[in-house]
Amino acid sequence: MDVSYDSETERFRTEFRGWLAANLPPEWRAPGYWERGDPDEGFAVRREWEAGKARAGFAGIEWPTEFGGRGGTPSMRAVYDEEMAAASAPRTVNSLGLVFLAPTVMAIGTDEQKRDIVKPLLYNEVIWCQGFSEPGAGSDLAAVALRADVDGDHYVLNGQKTWTSNARHADMMFALARTDRAAERHHGLSMLLIDLHAPGVEVRPLKQMSGATDFGEVFFTDVRVPCSAVLGDENRGWQVAMLLLSFERGASAMGQYTAFRREVNDILALARRSGRDRDPVLRQAIGRIVVELECLRLHSLHVLTEVEQGRELGAAASMTKLQWSETHQDIGELFADVAGLAHQAGEPALQQSFLWSRSETIWGGTSQIQRNIVAERLLGLPR
Repeated sequence: MDVSYDSETERFRTEFRGWLAANLPPEWRAPGYWERGDPDEGFAVRREWEAGKARAGFAGIEWPTEFGGRGGTPSMRAVYDEEMAAASAPRTVNSLGLVFLAPTVMAIGTDEQKRDIVKPLLYNEVIWCQGFSEPGAGSDLAAVALRADVDGDHYVLNGQKTWTSNARHADMMFALARTDRAAERHHGLSMLLIDLHAPGVEVRPLKQMSGATDFGEVFFTDVRVPCSAVLGDENRGWQVAMLLLSFERGASAMGQYTAFRREVNDILALARRSGRDRDPVLRQAIGRIVVELECLRLHSLHVLTEVEQGRELGAAASMTKLQWSETHQDIGELFADVAGLAHQAGEPALQQSFLWSRSETIWGGTSQIQRNIVAERLLGLPR
């Protein structure tokens, strides 16, 4: 396992850190800055700032240059994530498109799809969301029921998607739909590229317990989608979805580690201000969290080494998801213990992070499922 980066990667770090110092407004780095403002205005500001970052050559770090990327290495991408987290830079507004859709289009899309989707996505000209979850299909993705019936050279969509991240700001959706209702389960699904401004589409925000509306539910009533707007082959959407999801699974968690480490430092500062840092039980809890964090860092470096050496991670990627999501929840619990009842009113950035962490062991594959994968496919335990 490599525990340091090569000189080329460190030169990239220096270059990107300098760009952030010159282009990231100091007030954006203040804790809770984005939580205090209007979310729609904040989204628009972040969208334009990210487009400027892409124009400067600091987006699509691992993408081929022909698609507007930097042609960098997995280590450069990990350093990019680290520096973004360390600088308290705003989170991306087009993450689902950048992480999932664009690499899939580059791999299996038509020439027209590559031309029309990848660069506009990179520069935030088009914002994408993902249409997987439905009222009756979440953890069981094969239960997707959104109907796509052929009518001439179009599909006609009827049904619903829910828990759609960024639905209210998205222009387009990549979604699984059932194009062959006679087929069962994993068969008869297609990955459709849907214009959310088309007639018959209705987006309703879903308000979370934090007050945010990051999710939405999307209703389709006789929505017409060209038959050419299929990613991959018709009725092979399940295979496309698995390819699409694989691009997240191989990622290192160095960005999460850096962000979580900053949160722990903020919690330690809160403990000192309140005098809780002298509590021996709390000190034990802090020590345990620090050990968890360092285990996450070392695991992330191991994953990065494997990827750099061209090895397939396969089921081992489930360990990454399990480790960072459980660690972040533990950090959230530490914050609640340190702040007491005050955590409901103060420290907005830590409070938002605490509330959000409750969902992290559910989305992207529940902890229970990740443990089953690790047990069966890595440890060889019986079902």
